[in-house]
Amino acid sequence: MAFNKYSYLLTTVCLLAGGVASQATAPEWGQCGGIGWSGPTACPSGWYCSVGNPYYSQCLQGTATTTPGGGGGTTTTTASGGSATLVPGWSFIRAVADPNFHKYLQSEVLSTASDAVLGSPSTAAQFQVTGGQLVQSVGGNKLYGVVESRADSTIMKLKLSWSTSPATSGTFNFSGDTLEWSNPAITRPQNNAWLVCPDAQGHGDVYVNLGPYAYQTPAGCADQTIHGYTGSTATA
Repeated sequence: MAFNKYSYLLTTVCLLAGGVASQATAPEWGQCGGIGWSGPTACPSGWYCSVGNPYYSQCLQGTATTTPGGGGGTTTTTASGGSATLVPGWSFIRAVADPNFHKYLQSEVLSTASDAVLGSPSTAAQFQVTGGQLVQSVGGNKLYGVVESRADSTIMKLKLSWSTSPATSGTFNFSGDTLEWSNPAITRPQNNAWLVCPDAQGHGDVYVNLGPYAYQTPAGCADQTIHGYTGSTATA
């Protein structure tokens, strides 16, 4: 068969382009893997690619260490040091059902007043519910869970975020180990109904679900309940 220099050049360009894409670096907090993912798989210096589920891995702060597994020499990867040891009187808060099984409540920008997200166990925050406030411990300081105001009755989900000031409306409480939120001005079918909805960067933003649980779920979101957990460290 005759040599076709144009086909050769096109093939070479495609291979080089694929190599550049695979070597590109994902952004901080960006996606770095998962089934069907064709983007960058490397994270910036000081960050590591954490597997959230088979379809989504995310660049998180820290370093990953690989330790030998038992028997056949398999390995498991965990964040260096894992989560901080739980302080007595506080608890982790996590989802216990797919697609966010054992993802933990935290700040999108760690330990900072920002959106509330479910994320890696290695960066799990610690909480108390006291006086109707959801309190996150931040190095001796506190952040408070704040639910956005409802603009009108057509709004069926309200974003949870963290503030340096206590919430002025709505009440958090634990029913058993399940976190609830209520507001006398809003009627909800289920006070422990939450939604987790990915934002443009793939963070699992947490919302109060004002509609029925597991019915008419907003597109792209997942119905969740979230639960207190008092193990010594956050576990996957």
